[in-house]
Amino acid sequence: MIQIRPSQFSDLDRLMEIFDYARNFMASVGNGNQWINGYPQRELIAKEITDGHCYVCEDEYKKIVGTFCFVPSPDPFYALIEDGAWLNDEPYYVIHRIASDGSYKGIGDICLNWCAKQYPSLRADTHKDNIIMQNLLMRNGFVRCGVVYVSNGTARIAYQKTIR
Repeated sequence: MIQIRPSQFSDLDRLMEIFDYARNFMASVGNGNQWINGYPQRELIAKEITDGHCYVCEDEYKKIVGTFCFVPSPDPFYALIEDGAWLNDEPYYVIHRIASDGSYKGIGDICLNWCAKQYPSLRADTHKDNIIMQNLLMRNGFVRCGVVYVSNGTARIAYQKTIR
């Protein structure tokens, strides 16, 4: 049984291990261009912990097996969307940086389901090569809305889910 809780600074080393695993996994399945140059950097994750946006997924032995960030709107990179439109302009939370160590199946679904119970309007984005994340989002009721550009200027496919 997976439990989700806010990350603590004492989790940071383990989170960086999980992101290393996730980068290697993504590259092995044809998505080597999304998390480049050591992204997400330790400083970014430390800030997400400080801001209360980073969460961990613990298994029944209290081992951290996954992580994600859950960030309230607005996201400045979502202000401009091309090739489509958001489902609405209501406040939302963004789901970023879902990652797993590969030891527990279904972490992505668990994270998305937890987020859907927290807030009725969710957004996420992913790289065009991240077919696994695209399928995860669509399987969990997200709708492809268009294209946004992230901080390094690269395009991401934008998704939204509203729960009413």
